[in-house]
Amino acid sequence: MSYEPTDPVFKPNASDEAIHDDKRASRKRRRFENSWAISLFGTAVGAGILFLPMNAGAGGVWPLIIATLLIGPMTFFAHRGLSRFVSASENPGADITVVARELFGPVGGQVVTILYFLAIFPIVMIYGIAITNTVDSLLVEQLNWGSPPRWLLSGVLIALMMLVMIRGQRVMLVAMQWLVYPLIAALLGVTLFLIPSWQLSFITETTHSWGEMGQALLLVIPVLIFAFNFSPAVSQYTLAMQRRYGPESDARGNVVLRRTTILLVIFTMGFVWSTILALGADGLQQARESNLPVLSYLAQVMDAPFIEYLGPAVAIAAIGSSFFGHYLGAAEGAAGIVRSVVTAAGKEPAEKTISFGVAVFIFLSTWGVAILDVGILDMIETLAGPIIAVVLYLMPMYAIHRFDALEKYRGKASNVFTTVAGIAAVACIIYRIFVVGL
Repeated sequence: MSYEPTDPVFKPNASDEAIHDDKRASRKRRRFENSWAISLFGTAVGAGILFLPMNAGAGGVWPLIIATLLIGPMTFFAHRGLSRFVSASENPGADITVVARELFGPVGGQVVTILYFLAIFPIVMIYGIAITNTVDSLLVEQLNWGSPPRWLLSGVLIALMMLVMIRGQRVMLVAMQWLVYPLIAALLGVTLFLIPSWQLSFITETTHSWGEMGQALLLVIPVLIFAFNFSPAVSQYTLAMQRRYGPESDARGNVVLRRTTILLVIFTMGFVWSTILALGADGLQQARESNLPVLSYLAQVMDAPFIEYLGPAVAIAAIGSSFFGHYLGAAEGAAGIVRSVVTAAGKEPAEKTISFGVAVFIFLSTWGVAILDVGILDMIETLAGPIIAVVLYLMPMYAIHRFDALEKYRGKASNVFTTVAGIAAVACIIYRIFVVGL
């Protein structure tokens, strides 16, 4: 027996088609949002997490527990505030520098642009130091080669990374996304691999006073902000949310930020806890003095081929991928500053000349600090962390309080929490200079 197409059994059901369309739209939405969550995660996962254990574990177990509980809300609320700041413009497609000029005026906008550049540029220099130390350690410890002249090694490595940026930015951005997945797998693998080496005495022998623990927590906040920072990608992420969702962009953007934060807390703090417990207090101090990423230090002290070769490889991949993303922001910020100065002088900016000059400036600056082997954690604690805190934590909160375009976000307890966290990070540099001493 056969049925005609008009048979009721085969008539299409309008509600079924609507359900099918809703499911298909939902899958597309999940793919879009998950891709952004992974991209933001990849922006944050870099050299910061490779140095975070040495600092986070310096004060003992209780500051580490408090930091673990705080960093999730800190990361989510701060990046949400910056995203809302970018969305305050009435002009579609306006990035963070344009919004800053609209809200703060030409002078105030220029100040914000300079701070934005200063929040990113030190990180580029940090990566120049880190990649040099990591590769030098790999050549000496794992490959048993001699240590090359530092000026030559650092110059070649930094030049190679910048050459990738200059010659193939589109390919580089695609490669960065693909690097995130093996980095996640490697972080998880190292976290689990170190469990048999845990020294639980780190937990039971913590006898620091309340003052010492408070000092340790104050000093770790800037490194936490640095390690969980994906602000260089927030501007473009916010614009993408606006194009996709329009009036619902803030609500859907919060979903993406929440997923990114959960991923960062699970994989980053899991890695931090595992490495701290494996190294113990003495090992943490020695790792800090070595000025090496923690995985490179573990490769030196552990008799395990897995860590010996995977550690430096993960460190190099994380440093390289993060260098690419932050270089884009630093170069864009520097070019914007130069462009505004040239325009104010009544001249027409030559884009090629500006781009070339910015590239030379970044190369020479990064090469210089890499040759000098400046203390990475000192740079994070006293420069990168506090400035990032000003741009990421304090500036959006001030804008929400000050400007009518952001009035609907006022009166939230999360605003107070974010402001206090930012002030604490800025206070750290004052504390280090006038109390601890540099």
